[in-house]
Amino acid sequence: MFYKTYLIKYGEIGVKGKNRASFEDALVSQVRAALSRIGEHFHVWKEQGRIIVDVLGDEKETDADEIIRELQTVFGIVGICPVVKAPLGTPEEIAPHVVSFLSELYHLKMDERWREKHGEQLDGSAEGLSFKVHCRRANKQYPVASMDVNAYLGEKILDAFPGQIRVDVHDPKVMVYVELRNEVYIYSQVLPGPGGMPLGTNGSAMLCLSGGIDSPVAGWMISKRGVTLDATYFHAPPYTSERAKQKVVDLARIISRYTGPIRLHVVNFTDIQLAIYEKCPHDELTIIMRRYMMRIAEHFAKEDGCQALITGESLGQVASQTMQSLVCTDDVCSMPVFRPLIGFDKQDIIDLSLKIGTYETSIEPYEDCCTIFVAKHPVTKPRLDVIKRSEMKLADGIGELMKKALETAEVIEVKA
Repeated sequence: MFYKTYLIKYGEIGVKGKNRASFEDALVSQVRAALSRIGEHFHVWKEQGRIIVDVLGDEKETDADEIIRELQTVFGIVGICPVVKAPLGTPEEIAPHVVSFLSELYHLKMDERWREKHGEQLDGSAEGLSFKVHCRRANKQYPVASMDVNAYLGEKILDAFPGQIRVDVHDPKVMVYVELRNEVYIYSQVLPGPGGMPLGTNGSAMLCLSGGIDSPVAGWMISKRGVTLDATYFHAPPYTSERAKQKVVDLARIISRYTGPIRLHVVNFTDIQLAIYEKCPHDELTIIMRRYMMRIAEHFAKEDGCQALITGESLGQVASQTMQSLVCTDDVCSMPVFRPLIGFDKQDIIDLSLKIGTYETSIEPYEDCCTIFVAKHPVTKPRLDVIKRSEMKLADGIGELMKKALETAEVIEVKA
């Protein structure tokens, strides 16, 4: 069945009070951006608690599945409803449109008397369908109460499909939604959206993006709350390959379908890592490396106008993610560090990575700089004063190495 209109439902935006219009406008903008990846033949607009997408032009130009896939990447959407529109009229005038919609969607065979009265429709067969009509009278000037519309349309559906369909108000197999606005919107499916808040409504942040499973999921989760992303990746040639770098670019491209374009900073971290390896205790390597990573990520975050740093750390997952280790890492940052996965189990993170499409890329066997220089027996409960004393061994020369890393960083503009 071809649809030329899609009704979009949102969640939290509906309780935003005086700020609601700005959130709706942001959602309209993001819907337009997502659909622009398909083409320009869409009209997107808002109407009293809903966002409406009209498909313009010839139906052959548009794949409904493709439209739905793109809409399911837009944060702020909780439901996507492919609808059929009809002129607003009396319940008697609306009924044939509802019956025709059900006949085509579920291949129900119409009663001959209904066919003679209302015209030829699709034939087919269906057994044992139960249904419920749910009318929403968004147009409060409409003179008939919703419950009365429900009862009338339900009666006419039973008349049209005798013996094929029955009413079940508690557990129906088919919901028939009818929204009365300036036109009538008829639909039966409510496809899930990702939820959350529209991009751009909650500032921007710098994601510390590695080639692992966790950090892309963390970026997706924080963007779900309306945050736009830039990212920093630490590269360590020749210990990490160009393919490892490309893997991170691929991950950024996958999540950019949800998060919008990402400005990816690729930092050559080799010299800094070697200096730490040569001069600092090996059980503290990971903590000290991460402290320098956070310094560099914060530098680019401030340059890009971000308000926070994002990491994919989960409490206790590895040695560098214990409570004591995170305290030592955060000590070098002046801006907040958000960790959306802090309470997640590994399986929770894997499940989300499968959902958003990053898992298969994340498990490609190309190691990042963190795994190359990991200590055999890392400290799990580091003391901040001890870590700072160890870092003093780097005083001679680390400033120049940091400056070089910042000046030689490559910037890649990544978008879906």
